[in-house]
Amino acid sequence: MPAYVVVEVDVHNPTEYEDYKKLTPGSLKNFQGKFIVRGGKTETLEGDWSPKRFVMLEFPSIELAKAWWASEEYAPAKALRQRTSSTKMIVVEGFEG
Repeated sequence: MPAYVVVEVDVHNPTEYEDYKKLTPGSLKNFQGKFIVRGGKTETLEGDWSPKRFVMLEFPSIELAKAWWASEEYAPAKALRQRTSSTKMIVVEGFEG
């Protein structure tokens, strides 16, 4: 079943965060991950949720998503993201109708 990593990001250091954006795509390859949403424009339809930056990644399974997040491949990018931004991140099972 597919899984999605959903991320809300508040970037504190835009210059350094650009380096994070360059590092991340390569870390996804071994885990079959791909970007579905990557910082596109958002519009609030209900409630008061207004993320400054929104990202969503797709993986073939929750296991692969979690393995990517904990991987050596992602570690340098993750440390950079954690240093340059505040993040809320979840992994959620997809739906196979």
